Amino acid sequence: MTDTPERVTVRVGATTWQLTPTPGQSVRAWLDTTRLRVRASCGGTGGCGACVIRLVSGSANPLTRAEREKLTSEQQRQGYRLACQVRPVGSCLLELDDPAPLSPWRSLPADELHPLDPHPSGGIPPQPLGVAPDSEGGGRGGRPDPHPLGVAVDLGTTHLRVSLWNRRHRLASRRGLNPQSIHGADILNRLHEASRDPVRAEELSDLARQAILGAITDMIARDLGEGTSMLNRIGRMRIVGNTAMLILLAGAGAATLLDPDGWDTSLPCQPDDPERWQTLWGLPNARIRLVAPVAGFIGSDLLACLLATRLIEQPPGSLLLDLGTNIEMALWDGRSLHVASTPGGPAFEMSGIRHGLPGDAAGAVTHIDEVDGGPVFSTIGHGPPQGYCGTGLLDAVALLCRRQWVKPSGRFAMPVTETGLPLDPDQPATAITSRDIDQFQRGKAACAAAIETLLGRAGFDWHHTTGLWLCGAFGAGLNIANAQRLGLLPPLEGERIHKMAGAALAGCETALLTPEESDPFSATRAAILPVSLATDEGFADTFFRHLRLTSSPDGSIR
Repeated sequence: MTDTPERVTVRVGATTWQLTPTPGQSVRAWLDTTRLRVRASCGGTGGCGACVIRLVSGSANPLTRAEREKLTSEQQRQGYRLACQVRPVGSCLLELDDPAPLSPWRSLPADELHPLDPHPSGGIPPQPLGVAPDSEGGGRGGRPDPHPLGVAVDLGTTHLRVSLWNRRHRLASRRGLNPQSIHGADILNRLHEASRDPVRAEELSDLARQAILGAITDMIARDLGEGTSMLNRIGRMRIVGNTAMLILLAGAGAATLLDPDGWDTSLPCQPDDPERWQTLWGLPNARIRLVAPVAGFIGSDLLACLLATRLIEQPPGSLLLDLGTNIEMALWDGRSLHVASTPGGPAFEMSGIRHGLPGDAAGAVTHIDEVDGGPVFSTIGHGPPQGYCGTGLLDAVALLCRRQWVKPSGRFAMPVTETGLPLDPDQPATAITSRDIDQFQRGKAACAAAIETLLGRAGFDWHHTTGLWLCGAFGAGLNIANAQRLGLLPPLEGERIHKMAGAALAGCETALLTPEESDPFSATRAAILPVSLATDEGFADTFFRHLRLTSSPDGSIR
């Protein structure tokens, strides 16, 4: 029986990285989920011998055959190992002398990857990639396909997630920033840029396309140990995302999405010149498909989440939330899916927050606990706090409210300077400002008001909510008690709350492996009733009521 690793420290010069790998996981596999990487070119088999690392102290699995072949006797005596082969047992210290350059791409952690659902709601069971249609177009049991690789993409406003498949096997996955953010974290800013200037529209499209291609080539080079010629073997690509991201990728339709008159219908998100667009990808054999959004700002990423969670097979009153810069949600009443989207503002993705950091940045506070009356910060890399990610900000606001340093109105109970109030006086990066709280309130109020509106449309109230699915990395990482205390989430018992960080990518993967002639989203689309919150007469009043940082005594969110 393998012991669970306690804490593994990797020393690189004067810098140390601390990690807690999954039992049985290699050091290389865990480091690939961070910015720190070892050098490698064999796909993790140990064949290249490039990922040399030294076990300074602690225990690990015995030397493997690959290590005995690639490491000299002297290296073995000094404790050198191959990072792709060594698996720590308990706490240990490793030293990396020659790391690879820091990468913008990171492998997705295990809790954001999900096994393929063999029975997607309303769709056709997925089939293996790598089988070409026969002469009758059957697609099953045909001849071997010379282009057996497939790519699934979840294109988000801030991050994108990509996975590479061969038959029914996920070969690799990557997560990285959407480079379009240089033109603004807000969706509307990017759409305005694209609508007013065709050159800027082309630039935004190219940024997203090159990012996706960068993730693909990184997976091929590091996880397959192959060159870019493997790009020619990609036969299919499916892309889901919110409507704005799909339109910006396609390079057409930004002005249409800015017109509220079109928000009740599905908007086209296909390139004006498909042949030229295909050429720009440099994937000559790939059938690239953008999964069409639902309506307005309700994108196909929500469709993918609905498919992955099988929401239409759940009891009536089941609610799904995908929280981020753009909040999308769905409520199943047993016959129809009431769906809506609303701007979450920058707080959930930490843009515009004084000490805001991405959720995977070293030093980002992810959670805060109180021990002996003082805050204890959990950070990425286990180092000192350097700022907050979205879940850390929520915990910080909850802590300030518990201590009554912040009133339910969101105002500080004492004078605070522009630099904010540090939760730890010795850690300046733990400071929270009035603007930070205001940004959080707006995102929280938008979410809670949208939920209340959907419940009203279905003839439900909070007590009819039978289950809650939290999708996306932010939603899956929330401290539920704090989110309910502040009024972000409904007051459901823990056993009725389900977290699925990688739901959108999982749904897209199911679509990727579904036969070309079938639509796995058909039953879900047929059940959807879009709700336009922009034209809902009571939404503004509901939003303002939900700005308060409290949950009311009757169990409704106020």
